[in-house]
Amino acid sequence: MIRVLLVDDQPLIRSGFRALLDAEDDIEVVAEAANGAEGLDQARRHLPDIALIDVQMPGMDGIEATRQIAADPALTGTHVVILTNYGLDEYVFHALKAGAAGFLVKDVQPEDFLHAVRVAARGDALLAPSITRRLIDRYVSQPPHRNQSLAHLTNREREAVTLVARGLSNDEIAAAMVISPLTAKTHVNRAMMKLHARDRAQLVVIAYESGLVVPQASERG
Repeated sequence: MIRVLLVDDQPLIRSGFRALLDAEDDIEVVAEAANGAEGLDQARRHLPDIALIDVQMPGMDGIEATRQIAADPALTGTHVVILTNYGLDEYVFHALKAGAAGFLVKDVQPEDFLHAVRVAARGDALLAPSITRRLIDRYVSQPPHRNQSLAHLTNREREAVTLVARGLSNDEIAAAMVISPLTAKTHVNRAMMKLHARDRAQLVVIAYESGLVVPQASERG
């Protein structure tokens, strides 16, 4: 059972998402909150698998709530998915840097929303295509920032990180590298540990930010 926390200052938004989630046999909404501070308290109380958090709220916003959840050792099993009305570059960047597993725009189709919750619960990076393009565009216009930890990666780990940044799942990485899915997962997990990445979404950010992966023209379009 996937346990979900909803954090949004608009009751109508929360009730709409709750109705969708409660209709699924494998998903349970364990709590709701109207702001970041309340959401943080509820997260610590219920230890949800997924925290769906609005990026802009009165008081503590979604980015700060995400940062505090990511920093709390008791919440290492909680994956944050940020909700937004807009694909704003700075919000995307800061939320992912703060530890969000991904981003969803609020006008997402119901079936895509439910799929996103399940993807995030698996620990996979979750970035809407439109958000991904804007995120990549950010790194096209900036010089890479060298991450010294990259030097500690093996060649196979670097290859795995590159494929994660291209959006491949563990099974797809395994096929591309001609290894077993378990070995692919091991390479990804070791790279995350060495790079101090909370999840795959942060691994994507590090890959582009460091210049390990260079955005291609097709990705920017």
